[in-house]
Amino acid sequence: MKTAIFGGTFDPIHNGHLRIASAAMSRWGLGRVLFVPAGKPPHKLGATTADYEHRFRMVELACRGNPEFEPSRLEAGAENSYSIETIEKVRAGLAPGETLYFLIGADAFAEIRTWKRWRDIVDSVEFLVVSRPGHGYEPPPGARIQRMEDINLRYSSSGIRRDLAAGEGTADVPAAVMAYIRVHKLYGAPAGSAGQSAPLKSEGED
Repeated sequence: MKTAIFGGTFDPIHNGHLRIASAAMSRWGLGRVLFVPAGKPPHKLGATTADYEHRFRMVELACRGNPEFEPSRLEAGAENSYSIETIEKVRAGLAPGETLYFLIGADAFAEIRTWKRWRDIVDSVEFLVVSRPGHGYEPPPGARIQRMEDINLRYSSSGIRRDLAAGEGTADVPAAVMAYIRVHKLYGAPAGSAGQSAPLKSEGED
């Protein structure tokens, strides 16, 4: 069974993340996508708004109904979240020689040479690189990459947080995630009950 790691802060997870995972599954015949919320990402220290348990719970809710999407606690409690350590944990459960895929945005991939043991990462996975407007990249020597150029992500976690802080509802997150955000008053969103739905706003450019 082909496996892909999809890491990120997921602060919050949104429909674009789910679209990326679905497209990758379809194109490369993946059997599962591991959604791995970062514990304490060293490249984004202090950047997460919701704590780990909230972010993991939102990932769980977003993945419901799709058995191929697996929420993973591999980075729970980590002092710092390093991708190579997550990769090694996943690879330990795979057959020798089995390809392990790594879903990543072009903006993050452009900085891959700054990551801990980046050469080992390059040797360990095949990258599925999602294009991001305004972000080019030069693949490191030896990197195996597949480009996902045709997914137009019109929203981002940071944009969703801004909308919620401004008191606006958003159609960019799954309904169950939006309900969770309202119940727990995350990102400055107005409080609501689990049974309430947020007013929707149209998707727009990030």
